[in-house]
Amino acid sequence: MRRTLTIAAVLVASLVSAAGKAPVRADRIVILKAKRELTLYLGNAPVKTYKIALGRSPVGAKQCAGDSRTPEGTYRIDSRNPNSHYHRALHVSYPNAADIARAEKIGCKPGGDIMIHGITNGFGWLGAAHRKVDWTIGCIAVTDEEIEEIWAAIPNGTAVEIRP
Repeated sequence: MRRTLTIAAVLVASLVSAAGKAPVRADRIVILKAKRELTLYLGNAPVKTYKIALGRSPVGAKQCAGDSRTPEGTYRIDSRNPNSHYHRALHVSYPNAADIARAEKIGCKPGGDIMIHGITNGFGWLGAAHRKVDWTIGCIAVTDEEIEEIWAAIPNGTAVEIRP
């Protein structure tokens, strides 16, 4: 019996080692724009933090289509695109009712298509270097490897908090 348990333990250890670490799981995403960080949470516990690139005008909340700002507020992941122009894309439910009202008040459209995504297809070789400059049109960008991990970690409907 003891020998069987030892063999089973060795087999399990080798399977975990061969497959890498256990997959990340999360139920909430918090993005801190000023720190250029995206953190996955499970309950109230941070699970993993990623460095990010933002829209080309990162200070302040998105107000109008074309302003190159990343929104601020509470949203959800409402869909995913495995065939995006970027390496995988998770769609953020921007604009919400407050965003629409704010845009109408200043006489513009709020925009949309805010995503958490990887690097532009064909440029994945840039890796972490993509973060040296805020380059998106308002999205949140991570490396291709990181978006694969985030994609697998969260289901549609996951809460996304984007803070200044």
